[in-house]
Amino acid sequence: MEGDERLRLFCALLLPTSALDLLVSWQRSHLPERTKGLRIVPAENLHVTLAFLGSVPRGEVPGIREALERSTEDRAEIVLTPVGYHETRSVGMIELSDEQGRAESLALRLWDGLEKLGVYEREQRRWLPHVTVVRFRERPRLTPVVPDLGRLVPSDAALMISRLRPSGAQYEVLESVSLGG
Repeated sequence: MEGDERLRLFCALLLPTSALDLLVSWQRSHLPERTKGLRIVPAENLHVTLAFLGSVPRGEVPGIREALERSTEDRAEIVLTPVGYHETRSVGMIELSDEQGRAESLALRLWDGLEKLGVYEREQRRWLPHVTVVRFRERPRLTPVVPDLGRLVPSDAALMISRLRPSGAQYEVLESVSLGG
């Protein structure tokens, strides 16, 4: 990755391995994998998005990493718990409650830093902590039980690259910052 190359980027909270294992098990038992047009999100792509940046010049990565690091400075433990399943027109997600509002505070600090860099435009809707677990072209209107994941305590926030592939997006950590959780 050099020069003026543009990267498709987002910032996210990374989930503990134990939570990923439980989510994958839940997906297998509660999401109809053989349904036409349904794509189960693989374990390596499960995360909580903080900010989707889209196409950004490679040269902006150091500033974005710095904004991510500044947004995590208080190091307060973030605790998320599953509260429901919800579908939009193209994804199914596990909605999470944010004990103490610490994840939302981190997201808002991050948005401020990214806006100052000129690499992000804040969405008008309120940030919703969630994990996308399935993608689809036609809404299947599933009603699975909420997975029992216990308390999720992310240990890292990350700057991620999204590479679009015929089989779906592939995500990779470019930079990560410890949350101390």
